[in-house]
Amino acid sequence: MHEENKAAANGYGKIRSGAQNGAALLALMEKTGYSMVQQNGQRKFGGPPPGWEGPPPPRGCEVFVGKIPRDMYEDELVPVFERAGKIYELRLMMEFSGKFIGVCVSLDNCRLFIGAIPKDKKKEEILSEMKKVTEGVVDVIVYPNATDKTKNRGFAFVEYESHRAAAMARRRLIPGTFQPWGHTIQVDWADPEKIVDEETMQRVKVLYVRNLMVSTTEDKIKAEFNKFKPGGVERVKKLRDYAFVHFFHREDAVAAMSVMNGKCIDGASIEVTLAKPVNKESSWKQHFNGQISPSSENLLGFPNKDDGTQKSLGKPASLAVRLNGQHSPGPPEVERSTYPIFPGMNLTPISMYSLKLNHFSSAVMHLDYFCHKNSWAPPEYCLYSTTSPDGKILLVYKVLISSIADDSQSYFMPEKLCTTVEDAKELAAQFTLLHL
Repeated sequence: MHEENKAAANGYGKIRSGAQNGAALLALMEKTGYSMVQQNGQRKFGGPPPGWEGPPPPRGCEVFVGKIPRDMYEDELVPVFERAGKIYELRLMMEFSGKFIGVCVSLDNCRLFIGAIPKDKKKEEILSEMKKVTEGVVDVIVYPNATDKTKNRGFAFVEYESHRAAAMARRRLIPGTFQPWGHTIQVDWADPEKIVDEETMQRVKVLYVRNLMVSTTEDKIKAEFNKFKPGGVERVKKLRDYAFVHFFHREDAVAAMSVMNGKCIDGASIEVTLAKPVNKESSWKQHFNGQISPSSENLLGFPNKDDGTQKSLGKPASLAVRLNGQHSPGPPEVERSTYPIFPGMNLTPISMYSLKLNHFSSAVMHLDYFCHKNSWAPPEYCLYSTTSPDGKILLVYKVLISSIADDSQSYFMPEKLCTTVEDAKELAAQFTLLHL
């Protein structure tokens, strides 16, 4: 047996408080021929197993198992999992609790979100910097600023050759340990691209168009896409610097996509892809953990069910995923219950910024938290009013977001008015989060 296997097993035996446990692990390795090493807070059993030939299993072959009892180790886990098939690799984390396990498909994410990047840096500079300090970099995705196409948006996505490479890079890039260009960057998993089945995509007749100029109008977009086939465009919905172009027929949408991708409109080189349909439960409302009320949804004026399309690739990670680094199948519900304070309970003062995003239920709190995590100044709200024809006072907030890093400023104001200050502020925060 390799000496590293003996050292690993002996070390684990001590952690498990019993020499018999170390012996059990040694016996398992002797029986299976698998190796065992400790790396980065986890121990790896196998990878590859004895006699394995060819490349590792493709993406999608891994599952995540949580809530494993603390006193259960490889000698008990391996026989259980082997019932499902041959194990290529088992990685056991060093800290677990609970009595029942949970199993779900592992998100084999190979992409990191990098925030607080200087806006004057080009793709080549960011790619070079990431390659200096991390291994396995495949590509860097950078999007131009909505108002100034010579600058980036202050964030980028870094694609790695494997989930392992991305995970190692995430550890390496923990804020404070690496400061490219003298900046403290924000690092977390990017929101995995939404997977839509091929049958559904075959019915899509809506194009997603990004990198538009803010000044470009819906009429101009419609005219440009109608040049391919006059009258082929049903309607256009534009939001800031991206738009959805709806066609009457799918074949026209597919043909227009190949022709228009990379074309210039008002001086901006556009990117055109098929829009990915989303159902009601996985729509934009998930940015706020499902806490936006139906009335607010209507006020925002977003598309109806038959109009609901969204492009997930290239957008910053959803707030729950990006700020929490969670990899659950969906965003957790915010717990709104109250609990009694019992005598002897220890209440500790904390900062709201030390909490996770799922502790907040309002968009106003989400926006404040989001700005703090990106090292921006707190959002500023400017209240405006007007009078409706029937004499009601109607209100709207304009939100100012300032970047501490480069002193840039952005304003956001919804195109809807409210009758109360609270609703106006919440609506403005929702609108701002959706357009950042």
